[in-house]
Amino acid sequence: MRLYESAEKAKITVISGPFGAGKTNVAVNIALDLAMHGKKCRVADLDTVNPYFRSADNKQMLEELGIQTLIPEFANTNVDIPAMPLNYNLIFTGEGRSIVDVGGDADGAAVLGVSHDDYIKAGYSMYFVYNRFRPLSADPDDALELMFGIQRACGLNFCGIINNSNLGAETAKEHIELSRAAAETLAEKAGIPIIFTTSPDYLDIPGTVKIKNVTKKLF
Repeated sequence: MRLYESAEKAKITVISGPFGAGKTNVAVNIALDLAMHGKKCRVADLDTVNPYFRSADNKQMLEELGIQTLIPEFANTNVDIPAMPLNYNLIFTGEGRSIVDVGGDADGAAVLGVSHDDYIKAGYSMYFVYNRFRPLSADPDDALELMFGIQRACGLNFCGIINNSNLGAETAKEHIELSRAAAETLAEKAGIPIIFTTSPDYLDIPGTVKIKNVTKKLF
């Protein structure tokens, strides 16, 4: 599967999962692939939990490629407080596809519940981003509990898993291969499929989808 194909199943693609799984990187890469294939889309930054890694960091790059960005008014300012984008409703009514980047865990997913009926009406696909190398979700049972917590918080259900297991710039082929069994166990327990497994764009690994690292560096 190509990245953009994961966003063609419904009007709205929701990217959620535990803190540090790489949700923002996945969301932005999906939008980039949509634009590359001539698809009109937008990225909505609904991360009200973590102000350090968010889709708003890529606003200029995305808009230069014709990708609309819906970001909180004060994102990346000295008053970066939890808030919704002013043009939030375009997620449901705007032309083309919407990619929604949601903050980690149940607290972050609660923002989806505010517009639960709108997501149902517009049509959505929600993907759980799994990273085998993050302590809180390394074990499939722990990841499954987080998944259930997110679903309870927002009232929406996951339809697939994106295996985004990585160690940042230190990611090697063996790390990706090591993650597959855990991701498959999680998928079996959750009763939903693995949509794709990602790999850094500098690696050539059969059966994976390459993504760029577009998250900002802290130092």
